[in-house]
Amino acid sequence: MSHSDHSHGTNPVRTTLTRPSGCVDARRDKPVPYGFLGRRKTHRGFSLVELLVVLVILGLLIGLVAPAFMGRAEKSRGEVAKVQIEYLHSALKTYRLDIGRYPSTENGLASLIQAPTEVADYWHGPYLDDELPLDPWRNPYQYRYPAENLQGLALYSLGADGVEGGEGDNADVGYLPTAVSE
Repeated sequence: MSHSDHSHGTNPVRTTLTRPSGCVDARRDKPVPYGFLGRRKTHRGFSLVELLVVLVILGLLIGLVAPAFMGRAEKSRGEVAKVQIEYLHSALKTYRLDIGRYPSTENGLASLIQAPTEVADYWHGPYLDDELPLDPWRNPYQYRYPAENLQGLALYSLGADGVEGGEGDNADVGYLPTAVSE
């Protein structure tokens, strides 16, 4: 029987081959033609030039943003030092109410945690909730009593450089030993 004998007198039926059962196009919810089974999309990776361009752009962004961020971080350290100094000053005022005077320079801020022997009968501390804080640059706060300023005591941080004096981030913060004329 030849092909021509088969097609006379009957209507040819067109069929499309489909994937085996269970292979369905999820977007259309119907079978996918068999011809698409063997085709795969090829995904091309990034070229070295594209990666270098992205790295350069990221480097520029970091170079522009990082200095501004670091400046803010250093400024916030000065603000933290001011808050801690106010906290310590408040504790010193409470100590003075109980004892009648501020602790001596020799006894220092440790008097807020542990009673000096000469005032143990009047001491109602500890005057701090925790141990003595360090300044934001991890240095101890400076304390002197008496001092030549409006508060009568010196309570300050040496700033970022850890040395008396300085400007900007290196400036001393707090109740400084000498009065500043305005």
